Amino acid sequence: MNEASVFDHLRATDALLEGHFELSSGLHSDRYFQCALVLAEPWRAEELATEFAAKVDVEFDTVVGPAMGAVVWAQEVGRALKKRALFTERKDGTMCLRRGFSFEPGERVLLVEDVLTTGGSAKEVIAVLKDHGAEVVACGSLVNRSGGNPFEELGLPLYELVRVEVQTWQPAECPLCAAGGVAIKPGSRHTPVGQ
Repeated sequence: MNEASVFDHLRATDALLEGHFELSSGLHSDRYFQCALVLAEPWRAEELATEFAAKVDVEFDTVVGPAMGAVVWAQEVGRALKKRALFTERKDGTMCLRRGFSFEPGERVLLVEDVLTTGGSAKEVIAVLKDHGAEVVACGSLVNRSGGNPFEELGLPLYELVRVEVQTWQPAECPLCAAGGVAIKPGSRHTPVGQ
């Protein structure tokens, strides 16, 4: 599967949106990847995860993804690589490990995101996993829109299915806002921010 085929999957499911969006990082963008839409079709998710799995060349024990976006992706990557798949989630705004999930001391983890923007959530997950005795040995994403490898300073390799250059702006500098547009939050395509 080449990059164009990945984009065919994203476009066929409306997982690639164009407009005026507020990302979870707080940045504004003219594009948003709603990978939940492509992952909602299991045959597509399986094909994408199998392709992603072929790129991973590091030894690890468990796949972990942050909820909500990466839960399905972590499951599919785990299935493709025949590894256990877990997720972290937020409780009262803090990333944590729940639901009886645990790690053996030194358990090696591949941390995956569906869409990687700044790496902020993934870095929170890395801290949580370290507190639970696991060692993150690599990161990965279905779509990398970060412009590089946000985990380079941590010495972690990054595997990606596709890398996309997408413009982002701080809200005060957003030309779409300056033109009178109203950013919408992902998952609420027709609801203006703050409503």
